[in-house]
Amino acid sequence: MIGVDSKVPLEGAYHISQGEFAVGREQSSISTILGSCIATCLHDPVARVGGMNHFLLPEGTGTGAPAASFGINAMELLINALIKAGAQRGRMQAKVFGGARMVAGLSDIGAKNAQFVLDFLDKEGLHCVGQSLGGTEARRVQFWPGDGRARQKLVGNAGLQEKPSLRPAPANGVELF
Repeated sequence: MIGVDSKVPLEGAYHISQGEFAVGREQSSISTILGSCIATCLHDPVARVGGMNHFLLPEGTGTGAPAASFGINAMELLINALIKAGAQRGRMQAKVFGGARMVAGLSDIGAKNAQFVLDFLDKEGLHCVGQSLGGTEARRVQFWPGDGRARQKLVGNAGLQEKPSLRPAPANGVELF
């Protein structure tokens, strides 16, 4: 397997976090855990090479976060690494995961991430053969880059978490029920 910098050989299962990607040919797996983030699994079935990225936001300037934490950069890094490993862009197939809405009352970054990745794949002519986007639960995703298999497991049953409401401070030290 080829790691984050596309030169480090990896063995067995490999876990990626926000702003990382991994590419490989073997039957070892790549995994990640997602909430509102997106993981894109790309696979070339002829070259038998694939990879996964994990990005945090659809776009950004890169200040304070690695460039690969942003969708456009994460996608280009993964595609370029796959091409270096022998994949052809026209044969790549995508499976995308994540984009959950984890906290009610805040902007739905998960939906923005999901829309970004679907738009990107469409614009780039990359065929999306599977997706599990949205919802309110975190996911653990495992991908086998050699044959393109992927699976997900929903993590817990947290559901949509409401922002805690703040109770006003009691007046004159007396709390009324």
